[in-house]
Amino acid sequence: MPAHPWYRFYPPGVPTDIAMPTKSLSTLVHQAATDHPKRPALGFFGAKLNYQQVEDQVMRVAAALRRIGVRPGDRVAIILPNCPQHVIAFYAILRLGAVAVEHNPLYTARELRHMFEDHAARVAICWDVAVPKLRSQPDDIQLDHIISVDMTRAMPAMMRLALRLPMLRHKRRQLTIKAPRTTPWEKLLKESPLPASHRQADPEELAAIQYTSGTTATPKGVMLTHRNILANTTQARHWLIGMRQGEETFYAVLPLFHSFGLTLNMTLGIMMQAHIVLFPTFDPAMVLDQVRKTPPTVIGAVPPIFAALATLAKHRHMSLKMTKFCFSGAMKLTEEVNELWDATGAGPLIEGYGMTEASPVCFGNPLSDDRRLGTIGVPFPSIDAMVVDQNDISRVMPPGERGELLVRGPNVFVGYWNNPQETGRTLLPDGWLRTGDVVVMEPDGFTTIVDRVKELIITGGFNVAPTEVEGILRGHPSITDAAVVGIPDPMRGEMVVAAVILKPDSKLDVDALRAYAKKRLASYKVPRKIVAVDDLPKSMLGKVLRAQVRESLETIL
Repeated sequence: MPAHPWYRFYPPGVPTDIAMPTKSLSTLVHQAATDHPKRPALGFFGAKLNYQQVEDQVMRVAAALRRIGVRPGDRVAIILPNCPQHVIAFYAILRLGAVAVEHNPLYTARELRHMFEDHAARVAICWDVAVPKLRSQPDDIQLDHIISVDMTRAMPAMMRLALRLPMLRHKRRQLTIKAPRTTPWEKLLKESPLPASHRQADPEELAAIQYTSGTTATPKGVMLTHRNILANTTQARHWLIGMRQGEETFYAVLPLFHSFGLTLNMTLGIMMQAHIVLFPTFDPAMVLDQVRKTPPTVIGAVPPIFAALATLAKHRHMSLKMTKFCFSGAMKLTEEVNELWDATGAGPLIEGYGMTEASPVCFGNPLSDDRRLGTIGVPFPSIDAMVVDQNDISRVMPPGERGELLVRGPNVFVGYWNNPQETGRTLLPDGWLRTGDVVVMEPDGFTTIVDRVKELIITGGFNVAPTEVEGILRGHPSITDAAVVGIPDPMRGEMVVAAVILKPDSKLDVDALRAYAKKRLASYKVPRKIVAVDDLPKSMLGKVLRAQVRESLETIL
């Protein structure tokens, strides 16, 4: 790779290029168990598993999965919150050379259906509360086995009785559901461990499929190889200069099914042989209670999480000075949130940028006085970047001018599952990834996002496709048409807002409409505000002009 102007901002010790991974992700747990067998690996409400225990459980679950028919290349669905079973399931799947397919456990049955139709996994490892969503799927979703996980079994016994998590407030009959083809997780742990001589995956083989929303209502399965994820993990390890193997404590407040949480906590954390403290849902009080017992040294999160933690820490007169590595991404970091975080005594917030198709992180601010608030920083080691005319990608834009960001590197995905057409639009033949983000790159390489080519809404770090939400709203008996846009929000980055046209003689009932949407969409996709309008601006081809809708709503709200 040729020299780039941004290399001069790399702190001492950060290489311009990384060595390409030659092993698979499945070796990370084994290596940690060899180097630090008794070191705490996974923490969950005070209960701990050391690395030797994690390795043993990975090998037992892998053996059980192989016994029920999972083979190299098979897709295995994971539908779990953050918990020890999630990490063990992920590495057990990889240990067989199979492919882990991550899902948000709060998705509705409707949202899950498309993904299962697409990836056709025959085995699902599922949070027991979400099992009914799988059992309610139509017969054309062919599932051979459902592994039901009660994550409270990983907690201290006394805590199970007193647990009051919002995510667990479900009727007891849901927690104890018994159905054909459903096996409890604990049964897998009784299996004899997988023999050490089992087949290892090749770095070029698929490791994971992660679904991401684009401008369409249909999520696309991003195919990531072992090399993609390991390369990005290695890039992040070098970037976070000063991190010490076997000595760090990671706080997994980001969901592991999200690409940011997966790479930062489930792979970098294991690579660093760190103590990974898992939180099944984000609750600032819960996190700060744990800080008093096990202070974190590494936190990766989105700005609203940092803001909530800093606000409560200030109220409690708590210091977070032990937290040295603080990585913010998925949405813009504001000066207000940065100042709040600085007041906690923790290390500086380092803003970065990425997308699921890049495993995900490809830009970051340096861990030095060179960081620039409001920018996404500079490209990571072994990543090339350029800015092109968004209407003519063959034309490279001069430094300082707006254009679409393209990135290229070993962390860039290999395509969308079962979707060559979308792959061809996003992944160019020479390896460049079209990000869909409009940026300005300064002559020295520091880059600022100024707009998006895609009409994607990013709220709290999650992607929302407007067309998906619009389709749901149009199905309500009182609605004839709808347009969904993202409105700037200081805490979420963007707030999902809908403009709807009512049928004659219908009245807008916001609560009823939101309740209707919530039955069919994950909660973060449900519009926060809904406004009735007489008409929606459209192009000559009949396409809703969302930019005009957004401008109009911003003047109203």
